Order: sequence, then structure tokens, then C-alpha cells
Amino acid sequence: MFDHFDALMLARIQFAFTVSFHFIFPALTIGLASFLAVLEGLWLWTDRSVYLDLFKFWRKIFAVAFAMGVVSGIVMSYQFGTNWSVFSDKAGPVIGPLMAYEVLTAFFLEAGFLGVMLFGMEKVGKKLHFTATCLVALGTFISAFWILSANSWMHTPTGFEMGENGQFLPGPSWWAIIFNPSFPYRLTHTITAAYLTTALTVGAVGAWRLLKDSANVHARTMFSMAMWMVAIAAPVQIVLGDLHGLNTLEHQPAKVMAMEGHYKSYPDGAPLILFGIPNEAEKRIDYAIQIPKASSLILKHDRNAPMAGLDTIDPDKQPPVTLVFYAFRIMVGLGMAMLGLGLLSL
Repeated sequence: MFDHFDALMLARIQFAFTVSFHFIFPALTIGLASFLAVLEGLWLWTDRSVYLDLFKFWRKIFAVAFAMGVVSGIVMSYQFGTNWSVFSDKAGPVIGPLMAYEVLTAFFLEAGFLGVMLFGMEKVGKKLHFTATCLVALGTFISAFWILSANSWMHTPTGFEMGENGQFLPGPSWWAIIFNPSFPYRLTHTITAAYLTTALTVGAVGAWRLLKDSANVHARTMFSMAMWMVAIAAPVQIVLGDLHGLNTLEHQPAKVMAMEGHYKSYPDGAPLILFGIPNEAEKRIDYAIQIPKASSLILKHDRNAPMAGLDTIDPDKQPPVTLVFYAFRIMVGLGMAMLGLGLLSL
């Protein structure tokens, strides 16, 4: 039963748990930092106490989420050395500086002004405090910039040279490493997801309080702001996701084949499989509900465009289909639900 739980699989499971748990907190704090800056800016502009009250309320939650993100991130960075020591040795000359830039340019900025934002409202002027809040928000974005650059480089590595001992060494231009082919799409897609995460969290709290008291001014304000963000960001996220998918098809076609469930090639247009059960043994999707040629239309903007399948890839290099197939449909389903919620809120 446990034969396939070798050291590699256990390392993957452990790291997957760590990164999944860690990512919850940056996804919230990136958007929440900007929300705090907007709240404080609105308070300074309008002098309405409701914005200050909401700022103080969500500032506490931001502080806890930020601390949890730091702690879980440290565990994850250690696992690069414990679980993936060979990768760290081979790719360290490229990945190491990118993560170091994140610490030097983003984490120090966040940590330096976080104290002013949390404890300095009664000690510094309003403008200086607002500046500190804005710099914390800027720091969260810069942090995401460097981490997603490193992550994207692992997907679409460019700008490197191979050393004599098999190491990936930086080439003549760091720009090619930082702005690798998938980075712009992954950055915008992730940042928008962070804003959606924050909007839905804030909106849920506002909605819960409105159920208790429909005249609650604070709840109405936060709920309205949150739903406006969902209504704006959800359709933008769908467009960004489509562009990211086209980029993935160009640079990582096997990933798209697994997402689409295309075990075989389609020379005259591939169907869009809405639902089904992947059959890894027989290399097919059982009980498939599909739209003929719609996948070619979406991915190549031509109903009759040929689409290669996993049968064109060596069996030992094929990705696992089941997990990717279902995860992709859950993601799309959640995206459509967010779009519907945003439209309903209007």
C-alpha cells in the first residue's frame, strides 16, 4: 500500500503542505496592506471616523497574518536545503540572489515600517503614519515580485549558463532571469488573486455583521468596498488567467495537456472536456462531458487547430493528470463563482 511513499514522495508531500499553508497568509496580507492604505487615505481625505475604525480593526488581523506568513515562510526556506538540497546546490546561484533581493528590498521595508503602522499612530504625525502604511503595502508587492520571479524562473528558466559542475549560473543579463517568459503573467495573476482573497474575506465579515445588524455602518462600508473590488477584479482575473494559460501552452505544453485531459492528440480540433474521470491506466477520460473543438478555439483561437496530446511525450516525463485535471476545474469553477458574486453585488 505504501510502496510509492518513497523519500521523494514524502519530501513533496511535506513541502506541499508547508507551501500551501504558507501561501494563505501572503495571499491575505498583500491585499490587506493595500486595503489598509486605502482606508487610512479615505480617513485623511474625508475625516469620517468609520474609515479609521475599520483601519484599526483590520490592522490587527493584518499583523497576525503577517507574523504567520513570516514564520511559515522561514520553515519553507529551510526545506529548500533539507528536502531539495541538490536543487539548492545546482540552482542556488540563480535562485539565491532572487530570494536575497526579496529580503533586502521588501522584507526590511515591511518590517521597518510595520512597527510605525502598528504602534505609531499616537506617536507620529498623520501624514508620516500614512506614509508608513503605504510603504508596508509597497513592501508586500515588492516581496511578491521577487518571490514570483524566482518561482517563474523554475517554470521557464532563461538567462542562465551551465557551469562545469552542472550548476545554473547567471548569464550576462539578470533582466533575462528576472523577467523570464512566464513571470509577467504569474505576477499579475497572483497579485489579482491576493486582492480577491482580501475582498472576499472582508466582504464575508461585513456580510456576517450585516446579518446581525443591517444598519451597521461599519459593516455596510466594508461590504460595499469589498464587493466593488470583487466586481472589478474577478473579470480581470479571468482575462489574466486566459493569457497565463496561453503562455503556459507555449512554454509548458505538457501542463496544459494534463489540465485539459488530452491524453491523445487531436489533428483537427480538440474538445473542451468540462467534466470526467481521468483513467490513468487506459490513458483516457471516462464519462467525459465535452464541447467539440472548443479547446482549440480557446487556446489557439481556431476551432480546427491541431492540439498535441500526452501521447507525444515520453511516458516517464508525463505529468500526473488526475490531480491537475481536477484542480484546474476547481479553480475555473471558483473563478466563475467569483464573477457571478461580483455581478450579483452590483
